[in-house]
Order: sequence, then C-alpha cells, then structure tokens
Amino acid sequence: MAATEGPSVPQDPGHPGADTDALQAATEATRSLQGLSAELTARVPRLMEAMRTVGAGLDLHVTLDRIVQTAAELADARYAAIGIIDEAREGLSDFVTYGVTAEDRRRIGALPDGHKGLLGALIHDPQAVRLADLTQDARSCGFPAGHPPMRTFLGVPIRVQHEIFGNLYLTEKHGGGEFSEEDLHMVRVLATEAGIAIGNARLYAATRQREHWIDGSVAVTTELLKGSDVDDALAVVAEQARRLADSAAGIVLLPDEEGGLEIVAVSADDPVGIMGTQIPPDSPVAEQLLAGEPLFLDDSATDPRMVTALAPRFGPSMMLPLRSDGRVLGTLAVPRARGARPFTAAERTLATQFAAQAALALVLADAQRDRARLAVYEDRDRIARDLHDLVIQRLFATGMLLESAQRRAVVPEVKENMAKAVDELDVTIQEIRTAIFALQQEPAEAPSGLRTRVLREIGTAAVPLGFRPSASFVGPVDARVGELTGKNLIAAVREALSNAFRHAGAARIEVVVDATVKLPDGTDGVRLTVADDGIGIPADGRRSGLRNLAKRAEALGGASTHGPGIGPDGGGTTVVWEAPL
Repeated sequence: MAATEGPSVPQDPGHPGADTDALQAATEATRSLQGLSAELTARVPRLMEAMRTVGAGLDLHVTLDRIVQTAAELADARYAAIGIIDEAREGLSDFVTYGVTAEDRRRIGALPDGHKGLLGALIHDPQAVRLADLTQDARSCGFPAGHPPMRTFLGVPIRVQHEIFGNLYLTEKHGGGEFSEEDLHMVRVLATEAGIAIGNARLYAATRQREHWIDGSVAVTTELLKGSDVDDALAVVAEQARRLADSAAGIVLLPDEEGGLEIVAVSADDPVGIMGTQIPPDSPVAEQLLAGEPLFLDDSATDPRMVTALAPRFGPSMMLPLRSDGRVLGTLAVPRARGARPFTAAERTLATQFAAQAALALVLADAQRDRARLAVYEDRDRIARDLHDLVIQRLFATGMLLESAQRRAVVPEVKENMAKAVDELDVTIQEIRTAIFALQQEPAEAPSGLRTRVLREIGTAAVPLGFRPSASFVGPVDARVGELTGKNLIAAVREALSNAFRHAGAARIEVVVDATVKLPDGTDGVRLTVADDGIGIPADGRRSGLRNLAKRAEALGGASTHGPGIGPDGGGTTVVWEAPL
C-alpha cells in the first residue's frame, strides 16, 4: 500500500520568515490529523513531545541520530534509518541507523548506496510508502548475507529547503503487525519537523564551517606576514589547508625548471616519499593548474589524469591554483584518504577562496621580504662605503707613517718589526677590499643554502627521535657544493636519520658535512658523516636503506660506507657518504 501526498515544504531557515514558515508547516501537517481516529488523537501528545525532541540541538549528526530514534519510538518500530541523498541525486552519501547493532553492521558489511532496490527507487520517486512485506515488492532487490530479517516497511521523504534531503525508513513494527495509516500520518508530521531541524542544523554547520575557513585564512596571513622564510610560509599554508579541509595531507606545489610542478611543502601523518615529487609539464593536471583552473577529483587513485606514484595513496582530492593578479604562483592540493567521503560543493567553494587568500598572503609576504632585503642591501652599501672611504684611507695613512718611521729607524729589530706591521696592514687592506666586494654582491638566499637545508632535515628528524642531533660544517658548504650533489646529499641525510630513528635506538647522533675532502681519485668532494650510539646494524638486519645511500652516491661518482658508531666500544653505526662537488 502506498500514499503519495507529502507535507508542505519549509523555507530556508536562514531568511527572516523562517520561524513563521516552520510554524505554518508544522501547523498544516498537524491539521491533517483532525478528523481521524480516537487512537491517533490519543497519540498526539506523544507526537508533540517527539517533535520537541527532534527540534532540540544544532549538531547535524546528533540531530539525525535523534530523528531515527524518535521515529522508531513513535511508530513502535524495531529499526529506523535515514538515507541521505548525495549531491548528484543518484545515490546515498550517508546512512544513519537505529536498532542495528555493531555486530549486525559487521555482518552486513558496506552500507547501502541507494543505487538499486527499494531505497534507490525512493530516491528517484520520493513518495510516502507503506508495505506489509517489502520482500514482495517488485522494487526490492533483497538483503545482503547477515542482514536482519525485515518485512513491514514505512518510508517517508524528508524535505529541507525545497528539496529532498533524504528518506526516513521504518521496518519491523513490534508485535508483528503492519504499520497503520495512523503511523503513516504521525511519521509524516515528524518528517516535516525533522526537515526543519535538519535545515537549521545544516545552516549552523555551514556557518561554523565558514568561520573555521575564515579563521584559517587569517592565521595563514598573520603567520606569513611575520617575516618567515619561504619554506616556512609554504609549510604554514599546507598545514592550515590540511586541517581546514579535514584531509589526509596538505601539499603545496610550485612550478619547476622543466615547466611542470614540484611538491615543495607537505603536511601529513606519513610524509615519506611525497616531498620532491614532480608532475611533468605534459600532464593534463599540470596544464590545467598552470592555466589557473582548479581540479576536483572523485578518486585520485583511479583518475587517469593522475600520473605520479602518489596517486594510489589518496582518494577524493582538490587541487587549487594559488593565483594572484592573474599570475599562478603554485598549487594547493588537499587529498583525502582512500574511501573517504568526497568534498561537498560548499567545501570546494571555501577551499578555493582559501587558496586565493593564501596566494595573496604569499605575494604580500614576498613583497615584505623584498623590502627587508632592500633595507639590508642599503645597509650593506653604507657599510661598504664607510669601509672604503674611512677605514681603508686611515689604514693606508697609518701604513705610510710606519714606512716613513721605518726609514728613519736605527735599530735593525725596530726596522724589521715595522716592515712586518706595514705588510700586515697591506694584507688587512686587501681583506677589507675583499669584504667590500662581497658586500656589494647580491647575497645568496639563505633558505636555498645547503647548510640551511641540512639543519631543516635535522630539525624535522628531532620530532620522532625525541632529541636534536648535533650538526657541524667544514669548509664553504654553501658555496662549493653543486645543486645536484646538494639535492642528493639532503636525501642521504634524510635516509640516514630515518634509519637511525627506525632501527638504531640511538640517544646521540652527530651529523658532519665536510666540503674540503679529496676523494680517492683525487677530485674535490663533499663528505657526509652520520654517526650514532645505537645498537648497530644486526647481522641479519635489512640493508635497503644502506643500498639506497650507496646507489645515490655511486650515481654521482662517489661512494657510501658504514662502520662502528660513537657509542662505548664503537657501539652504534657511522655512515659515510661521499660525492664529487
């Protein structure tokens, strides 16, 4: 048996007449009870209490749980559920149940998706339905193994703000009887109140969500304008985006030299293997993002446009250009885990706005750093001028006085000492002139220096280790070590520290980078030494990390070895990694 007339539709709870409209909807639904049986009239107080219960609170999930429980109690049903229709209006995005135990859920497995059967039919034809035996209905497709038996059925659509939010289902009336016409009327009135409560809860949730994204944007802007270096600024963007989007990772990509994109900042529980990943320039993803167009993926693991090795690790994903004044600075990616819920339209909009704000903050932060660099340049010019115009002239005059005094000196030792003093002044003048020349050159960016990158890796490793490894540098590391060797050395530092953390059980680790060594073939090289006082390398232990270090060094023409550590009696391990400059 089926009934098709639905309750009136409430208007948007957010507009000024929302309370009046909600009252009218409830009044009209209740008026439909007039003239019915004495049994139904006797249940009206219970219905009023149920409506009051459903309307309490603003948390959406709590509201849905309250609705299914109240509906089951009102209609004397053993089981109740709300199937929430997805944005595509093709299936269910969520399924909230009452009466189904944890053991039942384990046996049933996956929740219904609404793509078939009676639940799917009610999505496309949202009408009130009352059945004596749902298994005999032509639209039914049966139950999965382990599903509790269900026969009697009552289904009513829930409307929120002029559209179907989902359907309220009740099954298995206590006592074995069918759901009555009175039950149908009562549940329809409750569904009207449920629609109003859900609408209010959704509005509240959307408001809170917008507030969180706005707060996140403010936090990013504030942090970037503190004057942090570029890498720290990008890390802040990645961390905030991950938190706000409730995603598995926050990732920032910047254009690389080949015309593609490279991951330069990551926030994730397991960031291993993510940093440095590149998207080739001929990839459809890179082309779309560099053109300033956002990309929304339902499943990164199966989307053919995703060509990196990271794609299988993630599910739904948003990839948003960091664009300001028509210029694409980079990309912000916020992927969720495999099987996680997809991003809603509201989340996509808020994330896009966040990316635009983050891009503007990056531009402002960059301008602020430019002003700071300009001030440094001006100060360096002033110091160079003072050294040239004042200090050198005075030293030169002092040298001339010493030379004059040297010629008049009689004692040989005095002459010799004066000559040495003049020579020292000449050397000092040359050194000052060298310093002046250096001051007039554009300084290298500190964040890109090898020394800074090594220290950053050590700082990152300090978190899981529980202590900070010591670091020392020999020679002009930043100036002598080339970019390719530097990149591989950083990877070697990361691998060696990771091995020490996972396998060594060390309490002390020392890292040394020496840019003054000679390799066995006589070429200039750089040597990385990472020594710990841990348990050493077991005879039957894994060697994959050491093999990776050796392969990386050999590819550059170097080598990697290991030996005793810095613990008592040589306890622990020392890894030595060498490569040409």
